[in-house]
Amino acid sequence: VLAVLALVWVTHRPVFAVKSIKVEGDLAHNSVLTIRANAAPKLAGTFFTLDLAEGRRAFEAVPWVRQAVVKRVWPNRLAVQLEEHRAVALWADANLAGESSDQLVNSHGEVFEANLGDVEDEALPTLRGPQGSSARMLAMLLRLRPELALMDARIDTLELSGRGSWRALLDTGAEIELGRGTDDEVIARTRRFVGTLPEVKRSYPQHPLLYADLRHSDGYAVRLKGISTT
Repeated sequence: VLAVLALVWVTHRPVFAVKSIKVEGDLAHNSVLTIRANAAPKLAGTFFTLDLAEGRRAFEAVPWVRQAVVKRVWPNRLAVQLEEHRAVALWADANLAGESSDQLVNSHGEVFEANLGDVEDEALPTLRGPQGSSARMLAMLLRLRPELALMDARIDTLELSGRGSWRALLDTGAEIELGRGTDDEVIARTRRFVGTLPEVKRSYPQHPLLYADLRHSDGYAVRLKGISTT
């Protein structure tokens, strides 16, 4: 018992205080100095008593940090390996329509909060869907992009309703109702639409697409600018 008490006393001595923190990782939105300034005050204990799980949470609380691995390096150092979020889309909760948000979606399909002013890509698409659907929506976005690129169009906003219906708003101003079904069914309908739209456009070459409804089982409906059924 005396030996254990002595060991505990020794490990709490200031001589074993953490003297330096080495931070590594591909950092685009943080510097080593800002990370240390944000996380170091939250680290409590000596080299022996520091809770590594608490240390990891301290570093992961720094804006833009997705994941941190914290290790002890004898005799008085910490080594921290960081992974930052890579923003690929803006996030809008479908239940909070009209409300602004500082939330983004990373390349893993995870929603995180950050200052939108730090985002370098001003052309990020917006994903709007139910809470918890961000990963599925990102997967669908990545599948739809090459299909709609054949129309020389880019997705500005991809929406998923609470009932599972998809809708895409394009940078051309067009709106496409993609409908419900499995992801493969939605992609198949989109591919059919993109493949046959040129035949429609040949009859109306000067009239841009405004709206398309792919929710029909045996075809689709389109609305073209300047064309009226009346």
